[in-house]
Amino acid sequence: MSAMAVWVDGRMADPDQPHLRADDHGVIVGDGVFETLMVLRGDKGAAAFAVQRHLDRLRRSARILRFECPYSDEELRAAITQCLDAAPEAGIVRITATSGGGPLGSGRSGAAPSTIVIAGNRPPDYPPGTAVAVVPFVRNERGGMAGVKTTSYAENVLALDMARERGASEAIFADTRGRVSEGTGSNIFWSDGDRLHTPPLDTGCLAGVTRALLLEHLDISETHLPVEDLPGVPEAFLASSTRTVQSIARIDDTELPVVNGPLTAEAWRMMAGLIATDIDP
Repeated sequence: MSAMAVWVDGRMADPDQPHLRADDHGVIVGDGVFETLMVLRGDKGAAAFAVQRHLDRLRRSARILRFECPYSDEELRAAITQCLDAAPEAGIVRITATSGGGPLGSGRSGAAPSTIVIAGNRPPDYPPGTAVAVVPFVRNERGGMAGVKTTSYAENVLALDMARERGASEAIFADTRGRVSEGTGSNIFWSDGDRLHTPPLDTGCLAGVTRALLLEHLDISETHLPVEDLPGVPEAFLASSTRTVQSIARIDDTELPVVNGPLTAEAWRMMAGLIATDIDP
């Protein structure tokens, strides 16, 4: 079995061979959208978690960019299954849709969109008690890409690199009004000592799948928080599809007084229970 399996536009493909046009707009200008899904293993083998929620968000993102993923949910589910059958030890599944081939600039050519499904990588490791760092540039909550999971990820790459230089594993963005927004690949939650809070979507943060599940199952307030106040919270954690719930021990240079506290533990237990009982909540 291969360590990676690739499906491109309706067929399984050799992972070591090229498959996209050199002028694909997803490569040339980042004109595409994507989803990353956690892989679970059980008695029936490997399967991706929360597939429908991810497919729904993929289509919403593509429509904001004014193109359509040309494959049905059933076709994409079958592609995920094919990839996991070929790479059963994969830790994640990534689905990418682009607007297809185009000119060497911002304009589109009207070419058919491209869709890629990849199963690969080891299961991600996100140890509890991580550190995060606030970066000096912001999420533009009024921008055209606000809340879109686009392949234009260079800003996230830069922010994460800056955070790691400061000994952190994740970067935190404020929005243009100085309110806490999100991480490069995560949503952030914090406690006021009694209740959990997370930024509203009007800060430009992504409507994360794990974020949505936590909001649906726990008592969480969507709250604006000035970014300068973030290091003063007593307890906080990150949430995403691959990390699920990861506690925060340090924000910038401030050690939090409570790590893996009761509200973080409650969120982790809820997600662990959901994952164990419902593969597609």
